[in-house]
Amino acid sequence: MRVKTRGVWLIITLAMNVSAKAMSQEQLQTLMVSGHVGSVRVTQVNGRSYVEVEALARVVNGTLSFSGNQITLTLPAASGNAAAASPETNTGFSKGFLRAAIEAMSTMREWHSVLASAIENQYPFTLDGLASYEAPARKNLRLAQLAATTEADQNAQPLMASAYQKMKQLSDKYAAERAKANGIAPDALKNDSLDQSLIACGKSLAAMAASGQFVDDGACH
Repeated sequence: MRVKTRGVWLIITLAMNVSAKAMSQEQLQTLMVSGHVGSVRVTQVNGRSYVEVEALARVVNGTLSFSGNQITLTLPAASGNAAAASPETNTGFSKGFLRAAIEAMSTMREWHSVLASAIENQYPFTLDGLASYEAPARKNLRLAQLAATTEADQNAQPLMASAYQKMKQLSDKYAAERAKANGIAPDALKNDSLDQSLIACGKSLAAMAASGQFVDDGACH
């Protein structure tokens, strides 16, 4: 019997006629198929292993078709093989990097939100106080960098690092102004080119995260 799955032919030998003497020598084992739930009973007869093809098809979510003396087992597209065969799979962000990047950008947005709220509402703030928001942003940025595996991941890393540096410069700038007891206008950020650059970079990174693809539009440079 030949078993076909997307260009790959597997050979499964079935015992069509087993003598009563051979059956008396059989040993029963269990076959587990990696990546699938369930098992198939394996019968060993005279040193050879046999499985019931219908049971195997059920475990691997395959389908059987019959034509004359040929049985064809068709397997669903395997995710591992599909990834290896598709040239587009590795062009986007990896799931691990995307999760870490979103978390990193989230902590940067929180850092920015706290700074913006303090300036607009004339709340007192210090460099040490803002450091409690900077630390997780820096940590999550590092985790995203470590999670990078695809080319898109690698390309996005410098842009995320740039966003972090812009945020740090902005934070340090206004913390220094506050430390000097200089007055900071509530709408100071609206006229700050550094803040506008940071916002544009954040929007660019958010769009990339939504699409799952790297696009270098220059906003973070």
